[in-house]
Amino acid sequence: MDAPPPPIQMVQLLAGFQVSQALYAAAKLGIPDLLADGPQTAAQVAHARQLNEASTARLMRSLTGFGVLASDGDGYRLTPLGDTLRSDAPGSMRNLALMWMETHYLPFAGLTDTVRTGNVAATEHYGMPFFAWLSGDHDRVAQFSGAMANLTDGIKAHAIAGYDFGAPSLITDLGGADGTLLAMILGRLPDTAGVVLDLPHVVSAVPTVAKEHGLDDRLTGQPGDFFEAVPPSEVYVMSMVLHDWSDAEALTLLRNIASAAEPGAQIRAFELVVPPGDAPHMSKMVDLTMLAITTGRERDETELRELFTAAGLVFDGIVATPTPLSVVEAHVA
Repeated sequence: MDAPPPPIQMVQLLAGFQVSQALYAAAKLGIPDLLADGPQTAAQVAHARQLNEASTARLMRSLTGFGVLASDGDGYRLTPLGDTLRSDAPGSMRNLALMWMETHYLPFAGLTDTVRTGNVAATEHYGMPFFAWLSGDHDRVAQFSGAMANLTDGIKAHAIAGYDFGAPSLITDLGGADGTLLAMILGRLPDTAGVVLDLPHVVSAVPTVAKEHGLDDRLTGQPGDFFEAVPPSEVYVMSMVLHDWSDAEALTLLRNIASAAEPGAQIRAFELVVPPGDAPHMSKMVDLTMLAITTGRERDETELRELFTAAGLVFDGIVATPTPLSVVEAHVA
């Protein structure tokens, strides 16, 4: 089928805000969860969720156009894409949908000013840097952690699944949140212990995750700020951490690794490396998020090489994974 004319394509792009809000509304109202056991009519969904029937029908009809729902004689059913908005589905992105729309959506209205001035839109919107604002409310922290868990289960887990970490005695996950990612790694390395370094209000969840994975004796959390210092380790893992920070901030973190580690210690940073060329890639979309919300950015291979080298580390290269994430490999000289 021929592509629609450019004006039609542009209309579809400009309607992106409506798409994201429709997906958010469905996730927030629990519509995908309600359809998990089979098709239902819009009237049945509206009754179960105490919604306006006419409005519910129009929302669900729009979701068929996005490939999230499909309709037949029995009503509306979930597609595999729509299944990702269920709260308990493998690969769920529901928490991410809630977090993005409730914390990122309004600041993005300031993107024009960010491009004009260089000031971060979220900082202007919230009156402080995004992560400082986030840490001030327990519910926001929990929501953010849930969104990161979605990314871990849906994307990061597939990135680490086939990667060879060797057989180190200790792996430290810098900025590892509740430890879910490190728990997945340790599950494949029976003789390896793991430490998660993160802020106190985040790392407090590590014991619960360790217990859930049967790793009470091998996975621990260490409260700390990686901009101040990091503990010594054989291997350092970072998962979409460097992209949150400016070059100066990322350089501080990498220099702290260089100072703390013994020669030969390895760094494995899972990042969205921007590829050359104009082809679509998740890194280009997420770079817009970084532009509006944080001081960070997505980087290409040359920029990453320069960053690691400036920190006094040896840049070894980039390894692709089956996901949009790549592994940036480096070691301490």
